[in-house]
Amino acid sequence: MRTTRIVQKILSCYEGENPGVKGNLARMLMEGKLGGTGKMIILPVDQGFEHGPARSFSVNPAAYDPHYHYQMAVDAGLSAYAAPLGPLEAGADTFAGQIPTILKVNSANSLLPKVAPKTQAITASVDDALRLGCAAIGFTIYPGSSQSLDMFGDIAEMRREAAAKGIATIIWSYPRGEDLDKDAETAADVTAYAAHIAALLGAHIIKVKLSTDHLSQPEAKKAFEAGHIPLATQADRVRECVRSVMNGKRIIVFSGGAAKGADSVLDDARAIRDGGGNGSIIGRNCFQRPREEAMELLQTMVDIYKGKA
Repeated sequence: MRTTRIVQKILSCYEGENPGVKGNLARMLMEGKLGGTGKMIILPVDQGFEHGPARSFSVNPAAYDPHYHYQMAVDAGLSAYAAPLGPLEAGADTFAGQIPTILKVNSANSLLPKVAPKTQAITASVDDALRLGCAAIGFTIYPGSSQSLDMFGDIAEMRREAAAKGIATIIWSYPRGEDLDKDAETAADVTAYAAHIAALLGAHIIKVKLSTDHLSQPEAKKAFEAGHIPLATQADRVRECVRSVMNGKRIIVFSGGAAKGADSVLDDARAIRDGGGNGSIIGRNCFQRPREEAMELLQTMVDIYKGKA
């Protein structure tokens, strides 16, 4: 597999990694319509675990079938497809070699008591990822939760095992916890902090939500103001997250979030591009749309990341 100079430059930042991990990062960076550009669009379909099947798929019944998501990722020319163990196993043979895959190795669900601490159960293993030919594992952490230190320990151990077997690690870093209200979960200071924590834990790719211009932590607010850190635009806030992952030395992609209008999705992509982010990891805003509409949206996002739209 040949790589471009852009991809080679990205890989050069992973100085401590073995050829297996770098090879799998290169697989994703060289795949699909954005291959070689340093930008990525990943399709994640773990929302059934988090929200239940009807909330996830009833608006587009074809999406109940795991093959639907594999095929969409392939046909749209995406960088990778991410899912829990069951959906990946359901299409692993049919789609072998057609799209890099990411095994989501921990999950939660919306049936838990509201008073339960924010955490996730480990639901798959590194050996499952190896058996299925995955390029990476995906793991969610909740900075701010009373259970977050245990989650950090779990991913540190799994990341070490995955790297030893040549598999990359992606960390979904979502601030949630007993002392964080809804505004704090997407505050600019908290989101950048969450991205930084994921980088410090050794994530090869970091996934965070797009942030607001709200500053939640008093001491961090003082630092942002003293440092004259701009937050007025979404691109500004993306830029601060990029800076927070070792000054851009780690790949960072941004969640598509809840279902919303196409114009909002495309504006987000432009902000990610203009802020120096590596791309989008977008689920509900794809598979909850009719397939033709989703394919058109994804093509426009590709054009945006190529600087054509």
